[in-house]
Amino acid sequence: MSRAGSSLNETGVKLNGDPGADLSVFTKALTAAESPETRLLSAFKKDTHARKAYLAGREYYSEEGKTFELRLVRRIKQQLSADPTTRPEYPSSLGLTQFTRRATEVALGKSSRAIVENRAFGVQTPGFTAAVRLGAELLRHWYDGDSLAGIFQAAGIPDIRQYYYWDDEQRGVCLEKLLQDLEKAPERSVVVLSASAHYPTGADLSQNQWAMITKLVMRRRLFPFLLLPAQALCCGDLERDAWPVQYCASQGMELLCAQSFSHCFGLYGEAVGHLLCVLKQNSLLLSVQRQADKIVRSLWAQPSVGGAQVVATVLSNPAHLVEWKQELKSIVERCMLIREVLRERLRLLGTPGCWDHLTQQGGLYCFTGLNGEQVEFLSKRRHVYLLPIGCLNVSAINGRNLDYIAESIHLAVTTSV
Repeated sequence: MSRAGSSLNETGVKLNGDPGADLSVFTKALTAAESPETRLLSAFKKDTHARKAYLAGREYYSEEGKTFELRLVRRIKQQLSADPTTRPEYPSSLGLTQFTRRATEVALGKSSRAIVENRAFGVQTPGFTAAVRLGAELLRHWYDGDSLAGIFQAAGIPDIRQYYYWDDEQRGVCLEKLLQDLEKAPERSVVVLSASAHYPTGADLSQNQWAMITKLVMRRRLFPFLLLPAQALCCGDLERDAWPVQYCASQGMELLCAQSFSHCFGLYGEAVGHLLCVLKQNSLLLSVQRQADKIVRSLWAQPSVGGAQVVATVLSNPAHLVEWKQELKSIVERCMLIREVLRERLRLLGTPGCWDHLTQQGGLYCFTGLNGEQVEFLSKRRHVYLLPIGCLNVSAINGRNLDYIAESIHLAVTTSV
């Protein structure tokens, strides 16, 4: 854009007086480091080994090793695209109303007091990470405290602390140390907790453990921000996976809950997320809704409709709901069978250590307990790719590669012993 009389009219700005080097706006832009996942996928794609296996993906993979699309979802998509009454239009900035209503109900339960008393609402977001970011922005604007957990820093919350969760020696959750860390948290801190399908460990808290944590959170006046990334893909049951959310709400607690429907509906490209807000009283609802609306307009304006329509259609139809639950149950059962067979293969191979934690975890992800050296051995020597922390996607293991993966893990452990 040029102005009359400006020396910049139709003239390129030169870099360091060099007439051949035009100055770019991005000249001083720093090259961001690649994420571990990106580096890993790049290495896998370059690997030409016939038996290579990529176990670091986020999607659910079928027995054939392909990203799986639920039959029901495929059918609903076809029906929606063929519906002559469907009109292209922008949704509300807060999302598709039918979707946010059903997403709220599936997390809290239809009979929840928070829903009955109209003090809960939801916002559709373009994916799970966006739901977490929106929640962080809301807390920054509304929460009278200065302690929160990298998405939160992007929202301008600098004080990020970690609490103890996973015990490497026991290969499970260490509740005692977790409670100790929460006890030390400044009063009115926000505590981020995974409701189910904990990533990356796959190790979830029991209902008794949740009751203890909830009691501490209420006594210390902490604010719970719950994560529900793959409801029903952990236990195969919608209600069981959402129990922590429902329990906290039943105790009269205010909370935020970031939900994702991308995994449990196979809508990876559509990125269907939701932020659930449960408030103390109905009188606060309008002001928080308007603040959420203001933030959303500056972040993404409107979410996409397609994936949310699929989710809303399924959750609104009892017959669809039954079929969807059955498909999810078969996915969970297959993942659990893979865990059991892998554990048994390692036992038969005489692999050092106890591998019971493989079947004590749930969901798509498995925290193997392998260290960095062993993970590197797997990728460099056996062409089996796990996340650097030793986490793998259970569904990427199938009948064709299970024995090879078990042998590779055995070699990684015994070679480094």
